[in-house]
Amino acid sequence: MAFISKVLFTLCCGIAPFFCTAQSVVYTFQKDDTLLKRNLYNAAEVKNKTLTASLGKDNLKDYKKAYESQLAMVKDLLLTTRSVTEEKAYTYINNVVKRIVDANPSLKGLDTRIVFSRDLWPNAYSIGDGTIAFNAGLFVFLQNEAEMAFVLSHELAHYYLDHSGKKIRKYVERVNSDDFKKEIKRLEKQEYQVMAQYEKLVKTIAFDIRRHSRDNEAEADRVGLRFLKNAGYNGQAFITTMELLDKVDDTSFLKAPDLKKLFSFPGYPFRDKWIKKESAIFGAMNPEDESALAKKERDSLKTHPDCSKRIELLKDSAVLIKGNDFLVDQQTFSKLKEDFLAEIIEECFAAGNISRNLYFNLQLLQEGKNTTMAIYSIARDLNLLYQQQKDHTLGLSVDSENRQYPESYNLLLRMLYRIRLEEIADLAYYFCTAYSEQMKDYAAFAAEWNKAKQHKQP
Repeated sequence: MAFISKVLFTLCCGIAPFFCTAQSVVYTFQKDDTLLKRNLYNAAEVKNKTLTASLGKDNLKDYKKAYESQLAMVKDLLLTTRSVTEEKAYTYINNVVKRIVDANPSLKGLDTRIVFSRDLWPNAYSIGDGTIAFNAGLFVFLQNEAEMAFVLSHELAHYYLDHSGKKIRKYVERVNSDDFKKEIKRLEKQEYQVMAQYEKLVKTIAFDIRRHSRDNEAEADRVGLRFLKNAGYNGQAFITTMELLDKVDDTSFLKAPDLKKLFSFPGYPFRDKWIKKESAIFGAMNPEDESALAKKERDSLKTHPDCSKRIELLKDSAVLIKGNDFLVDQQTFSKLKEDFLAEIIEECFAAGNISRNLYFNLQLLQEGKNTTMAIYSIARDLNLLYQQQKDHTLGLSVDSENRQYPESYNLLLRMLYRIRLEEIADLAYYFCTAYSEQMKDYAAFAAEWNKAKQHKQP
């Protein structure tokens, strides 16, 4: 089994084990099956070779680049800690898929590889070669298995309808069209504003593809709803899932962390200057980033736009579908919802995003959930941030303020960029001191406390 002190992730190894003193378990993470990861990727490679071998001579170079990019996405998912191949989780998601496929003959024979992902983003997606990812960042918000089944049915519909393949063909045809080539030649002859016009041309192509993709969403909803019905699930799940997707970008797992309370200690109170809002001239966020998003712009930036329109198209059909909320395993569904929160948070650390890992662990500590894990992780993050600030590499692991982020996260980011080196050393030291008695049995925390003592200037 694995323990919280997974300071380093190894490619494909899942969660690295660490034993604390007296065998005290801080938290038990899922253990991935590395052989399964490799087998899944090997199958994806075979599929990629089949796809490229079937291509004609026309625009072959561009098609190969597109499929190479597709395989690279698969590799980044399957051969990293992002994908979940722990036995119970992998078996569960594929048992739900099996129920859908068995009830829909048109899906039988499809070459699919379907996994949970530890990714934070509330999304699920079909890469186009049969690989489908269901992000834990979406799963933790679901209410029942029927909602999970609709998400899977929707992604299976994308693959069944070959939406990714059609998108690739449309893109290749567009960039090789006479009109596009003429426009490129015209720009090459211009002396001024070439890049600006070129970017405008590229944006036009991107908009067309995105518009086509949104149209595909409605088709995948319709076909996916049919798959859901045949599998025996409650059609109401379509409506509740779409309602969730409409607001999920503004939804948080836990309450916003109170930085002043969490980072105030006897002898070392919180410094208001760390998060005080300054003028746009000196502040971290420029005026454009700080301005409110217009309603239209906000919808265009959503992970899942047009949800209300998509509900209107199918709600009358959905409410007529009488089925069950759970058909495979309600207990495993609930357990995975509970476990995935910790997996998401630690995956942020594995991906090198220390600011997000710190933010979520502050939330856990505030809520009193997985507190030993949170305390250790916060100490680890503060010490890492000290070292990175000292090495002038802070920007590699800390996000910049952005108006798309929650205000509470922007406050933390402001603090991390504003706090001085000696102050973050003091903060790590006083934080570890405050929790030293509570964490006295954990060797990994003791190691972080020793680092904090070394960093603190006398």
